[in-house]
Amino acid sequence: MVETVVNIERTTTTTTNGPPGGANPSADGNFWGAIRLNLDYFRTIPGILKVVQFVLGIICMALASPPISSATSFFMFVVVISFIITILLIAAYFLGIREALNVAVNWIFSELITTAVLTLLYFIGFIVQLARWSDATGKGAGSYTAAGVFGLFNFLAYAAGTYFLFLAHRSGATH
Repeated sequence: MVETVVNIERTTTTTTNGPPGGANPSADGNFWGAIRLNLDYFRTIPGILKVVQFVLGIICMALASPPISSATSFFMFVVVISFIITILLIAAYFLGIREALNVAVNWIFSELITTAVLTLLYFIGFIVQLARWSDATGKGAGSYTAAGVFGLFNFLAYAAGTYFLFLAHRSGATH
């Protein structure tokens, strides 16, 4: 005698009403509908550090421009690249873009590597800037020296950001 076993699996589908207009942004994959403002991140230490990096970057750019030496040109390169990346990260956190993209990327590790590289570049940049302008006299020397000092402060902000990202990565966080 042959015995037959039948497994029955039941699924339940639930439909919820979306926003007015009929489109549910999470259901149809609408990227712009999934974006949400996230101010809570900027109340955390990493969020505050990003704002500090942003403000110090503006100060560094203001003090070091126009770059009249190759040392200051390199310093400005580091400041501007770091500033652009920081702006993009601030936008990604503020708008919740990381969650809206829904891609398999370890965001914490990616940001850790990026911030570590920017920290190293800032370290080299502020040393080059201060070495060039620390003993200089004349018009604008004080501004360029101050740019190097604020570069040191921003290096410390990026180093602290790298440290907190390392702690988050070590704890196993991916978002």
